[in-house]
Amino acid sequence: MPSAISRRNLIKKFKSLGYTGPYSGKKKHQFMTKGSQKIRIPNPHGSQDISIDLVKEILKQADISNEDWDNA
Repeated sequence: MPSAISRRNLIKKFKSLGYTGPYSGKKKHQFMTKGSQKIRIPNPHGSQDISIDLVKEILKQADISNEDWDNA
């Protein structure tokens, strides 16, 4: 089950799932890729963790199951 997470740990988890990056985008957010799939990574906001709701939304967009996320 996803939980609030630091930006650094979010990036580590996505890398363990086969994503590369983060890369700078044309707009304000960075992104990571896996094949043709591209996900946006939230900008850092000091020491605040990324909320569970936002983590769930990112996982939904990336089509990553809770089980895959937990095992990453």
